[in-house]
Amino acid sequence: MSGAPDRPSGTPRGASPRDRLPDFPWDKLEPYKATAAAHPDGIVDLSVGTPVDPVPELIQKALVDAADSPGYPTVWGTPELRDAITGWCARRLGARGITHRNVLPIVGSKELVAWLPTQLGLGPATATSRSVVAYPRLAYPTYEVGARLAGAEYVTYDDPMELDPTGLKLLWLNSPSNPTGRVLSKDELTRVVAWARSHGVLVASDECYLELGWEAEPTSVLHPDVCGGSYEGLIAVHSLSKRSNLAGYRAAFLAGDADVLGDLLQIRKHGGMMTSAPTQAAAVAALGDDAHVQEQRERYAARRTALRDALLGHGFRIEHSEASLYLWATRDESCWDTVAHLAALGILVAPGDFYGEAGRDFVRVAMTATDERVAAAVARLR
Repeated sequence: MSGAPDRPSGTPRGASPRDRLPDFPWDKLEPYKATAAAHPDGIVDLSVGTPVDPVPELIQKALVDAADSPGYPTVWGTPELRDAITGWCARRLGARGITHRNVLPIVGSKELVAWLPTQLGLGPATATSRSVVAYPRLAYPTYEVGARLAGAEYVTYDDPMELDPTGLKLLWLNSPSNPTGRVLSKDELTRVVAWARSHGVLVASDECYLELGWEAEPTSVLHPDVCGGSYEGLIAVHSLSKRSNLAGYRAAFLAGDADVLGDLLQIRKHGGMMTSAPTQAAAVAALGDDAHVQEQRERYAARRTALRDALLGHGFRIEHSEASLYLWATRDESCWDTVAHLAALGILVAPGDFYGEAGRDFVRVAMTATDERVAAAVARLR
């Protein structure tokens, strides 16, 4: 006998995930990971953007102090958390007049990206309407996944204002970009926001790397120079994973249009999408302290300089990369040839075509490795 019993005749079953979703891209890296791991000095894994540095002590303490939390948390979060989010948005984004109604905690930003189209009620086309999701041609794969889970149409763009607005319901922006590190200027953001509003399109701006600008100063769509002081038709997505090393905590939030967030709040109440009470307390501590963010920035800046110089010396060209935790690098060859070349040196990177066909000649090199492993990669590249 084997496995699960046969499904009874007539039992409803939806489409298989294999039918609804693309192949999980990271599975393709396994052979190259094995090659890199065989290096005598071990693998240097620069393929993923997961933090490796310690969670700051003040955040750990806040988590521990809130550990005795036997009751259910609220989806909207504690008043202290909403205060912390609105205060951070005013201080770091320049957002004016932001209130508790303009913010909403979420269970990590990837969850939101994957389920936002569904929670907005987008779905398959009907005889009278279409639901289209648009995202950059080079982009985080979960934007596509979110559209697919909802059954909505999806399109990519180089310039969002060249999109056909017919049926367009959700426009994703991503600045600083994953994977390229490109930063949209304040003028570019202002024009896109005005265009989207003129066509009744909701803008979702993924700003999870906003505090990690290197050669450019990223701007939020919630900045008054961009949005004119109104959050209508705008939501910004922010995460504590990168700036505070909290990827394991699943702590993130939305800020923007109060009506949109109010609708999402009701849906998320029904879905039980609650950030744990200890995590909420930790987020309050994280958002109230800028010193640990600066300390982490300095770590990443040093790693970025070391890796950038080593890659350039090894014959790579680096494009964009003015912000975020990645270097967008090419040797003007197939990304998989580059992945194989670096794997032979014990270095694992992400192939650019994971993020769209336009990335086929690039690789994404993450700065999220320890100082010791970054030094090892630099030595091998030299």
